[in-house]
Amino acid sequence: MKARIRITLKNGVLDPQGKAIQNALSALGITGVDDVRQGKYIEVQLANTSEEQARETVERMCRDLLANSVIENYAYELAP
Repeated sequence: MKARIRITLKNGVLDPQGKAIQNALSALGITGVDDVRQGKYIEVQLANTSEEQARETVERMCRDLLANSVIENYAYELAP
């Protein structure tokens, strides 16, 4: 089973990398971009487990290691 995890900064948290991307886009002449928020995408291949066990494992990975719950949100989906 594969977990696809998206980690993003919470609203209101400053995003200097997103701002740098926005400035670079402007320097390239790309207009109409009001805001850029940068995040992380992680794929994890899990051993054959039940969906319930996979969810518990992914929740623990996100909570304990992958995401900083003070400033980040996470969401994931599981695929066979």
